[in-house]
Amino acid sequence: MYSFTAEVWEHPGMGAWHFVSLPEAIADEIEELYGHRTGGFGAVRVHVTIGATRWSTSLFPDKTRGTYVLPVKKPVRTAEGLEAGSTPRIEVEVAL
Repeated sequence: MYSFTAEVWEHPGMGAWHFVSLPEAIADEIEELYGHRTGGFGAVRVHVTIGATRWSTSLFPDKTRGTYVLPVKKPVRTAEGLEAGSTPRIEVEVAL
């Protein structure tokens, strides 16, 4: 399991998608250990916990940022009081 703090950011454009970028060291380790098992678009299935909210999703590689990004859906942001600029503590566990 990986635990870190990261800033929530909003993707520019349609849809108001919100993400956090994984710290590069964690992204590098995930790529090394699990990159061979990725799904479509290089996605890595994970279980995520922020505060009292836990859900399953995927990390997606972002070549522009040089790391994986984690989508933070609206129900999670609402439940945890998050918005762009918030810096929650995040736990990520790769789904095996």
